[in-house]
Amino acid sequence: MEKDTKKLLFQQLEVQAKELIATEDDMEKVYKGIVEMLDNNIPYYDWTGFYMVEKGELVLGHYVGAATDHTKIQIGQGICGQAAERKETFIVDDVTKESNYLACSFETASEIVVPIMKGSEVLGEIDIDSHTPAAFDELDQQLLETIASKLAEKL
Repeated sequence: MEKDTKKLLFQQLEVQAKELIATEDDMEKVYKGIVEMLDNNIPYYDWTGFYMVEKGELVLGHYVGAATDHTKIQIGQGICGQAAERKETFIVDDVTKESNYLACSFETASEIVVPIMKGSEVLGEIDIDSHTPAAFDELDQQLLETIASKLAEKL
């Protein structure tokens, strides 16, 4: 995707996500709407979902993509668990080079995980897998961090 085209698309998606978060009171509809919006508009987002922190672990919430066995992930375990533990966005260009990677699909080549933070507390995270190596860049990070920030304000 050409950089200018991608930038314009991501600006539109950011506006749509902010509007959904601001106007919908049912958070389940918000989560579902966001994963569907991202999946339907960004062709290299092959698995798009939320993990939310419940009782000290990450629990799979709404997602679009292949079914996964990883419905619960311990903080610190795998890329998702590390992102939650370190409270920072992780971009992995090649998951096969990560010794702690938890494979949701053998087709996954790269991943981005963005924590949803309220202050210093991790409430959950947005997890995106792609079948394309090195699929994610600063525009993906910026879009997902903006969505995460808006969600945290509402939670």
